[in-house]
Amino acid sequence: MQCKNCDNTLRTDYCYCPDCGAKVIRNRLTVKNLWYDAIERYFNVDNTFLRTFIHLFTKPEAVIVGYVEGIRKKYLNPISYLGIAITLSGLLVFFMRKNSGQFDMDILGTGQSQAWQGKFWDVILDYQAILFVLYIPMMAIAGWLNFQAKKYNFSERIVIFMYTLAQYSLGIFIPSFLILVFLPSFYMKFSFIAILFMYLYSAYVIKRIAREKGIELWSKVLIFWMIFTFFYLSLSILIPIVLLLTGTIQLEDFRPGS
Repeated sequence: MQCKNCDNTLRTDYCYCPDCGAKVIRNRLTVKNLWYDAIERYFNVDNTFLRTFIHLFTKPEAVIVGYVEGIRKKYLNPISYLGIAITLSGLLVFFMRKNSGQFDMDILGTGQSQAWQGKFWDVILDYQAILFVLYIPMMAIAGWLNFQAKKYNFSERIVIFMYTLAQYSLGIFIPSFLILVFLPSFYMKFSFIAILFMYLYSAYVIKRIAREKGIELWSKVLIFWMIFTFFYLSLSILIPIVLLLTGTIQLEDFRPGS
């Protein structure tokens, strides 16, 4: 018998290939074993997904620094982890579209809604995955000062914040889902709380990975927050400008009560 993944010769009583570690599959694919394989792969207590999720909260340096330094089997790799986060966020987008009529779009608290807010929100939902991925290089640039002691290059900082943002997205998934289902009118306010969590969690990751301590550490974290906020606000301003230039929104849409 041969391994279907690496062609290594196997004994008939092997359950796993000793060369590549792949599980030996003997049964034909059915709905039942497809579902079992998915559950075993992502929700088994010993698998890499749950281990990665838990340790990114308890000891993120073990996951992230371990991957950067070459530990690639113990935890889920950052691209796969980000892929899971984006997939689940797609489910949230479905409920956002379904309940968007119940959202309070009066973000500035003026007491009046504006047509541009609804159109802006539609664009955010259409391109939310792309916008989310754009935050990764923004954070990597903003975090340059924080990792000078270890001299992480840009690609390594991309990995750091790929894990960070994926964990943030997975961490807010359940409360976001519950709010969208049971209290959609509160979702816009919750989104600001979620952004605050993103800032705090990114600072926590930086603290656990960087070698600096005390005032030096927190001064660099503050600079990180300021630079990332600049990028975040710039992107938020750029999107309406692009929508204006493309004719998606009109100047009249900015009038109160329009």
